[in-house]
Amino acid sequence: MFKLSAKLRDISGKKVSGLREGGEMPAVIYGGKGDTRNVTVDIIEFKKVLKGAGESSIVTLDLDGKKTDTLIHEVQFNPVTDEPVHADFFIVSQDKEIEVDVPLVFEGVPPAVKELGGSLIKVLHELPISALPKNLPHDIIVDVSTLNTLDSQILVSDLKLPAGVTATVEGDEVVASITEAGEEVVEEAAPVDLSAIEVEKKGKTEEEAPAE
Repeated sequence: MFKLSAKLRDISGKKVSGLREGGEMPAVIYGGKGDTRNVTVDIIEFKKVLKGAGESSIVTLDLDGKKTDTLIHEVQFNPVTDEPVHADFFIVSQDKEIEVDVPLVFEGVPPAVKELGGSLIKVLHELPISALPKNLPHDIIVDVSTLNTLDSQILVSDLKLPAGVTATVEGDEVVASITEAGEEVVEEAAPVDLSAIEVEKKGKTEEEAPAE
């Protein structure tokens, strides 16, 4: 379980640069039945939570003593320092399934690579899933040690998903495969958008640009 404290803020626009200089990062909380709220979170603590939770694990925000389950839905980074400068937190309901993209973690050594000189091609880097918030996995393991021949593949249907988790793509979609060495293959790039929460996104109260 990931936890993070937040404080309501009145400062917006270009004035938020002063908050960042003081170690606080502006953010917004939206979703559910409430209005969008402007808040701040400690930058150092946020970076720790982001590293651990990513965008597919529940983060419990403590706002003035009230705890709310959220997902980190979008993070803006300073293009020069790569430091986070703003984040969106989406409120989730524990009794409603949500859809997110969960990172795939490849483990093992394919015999087809070690013994036959083949090359491992990672086709998918994350998997779209549907689950209740309490069942959301941080990542999904892909065991590539099952790839024994030069034409072997791992399909979505081959993945061992946690209880309560359903893939939202076709089961015959390729996750990883082996190709013969020397064969020209273009590996699919990792998707840029790590969050695929299918919700009706409420409008934000502001557009904040990264501090220069």
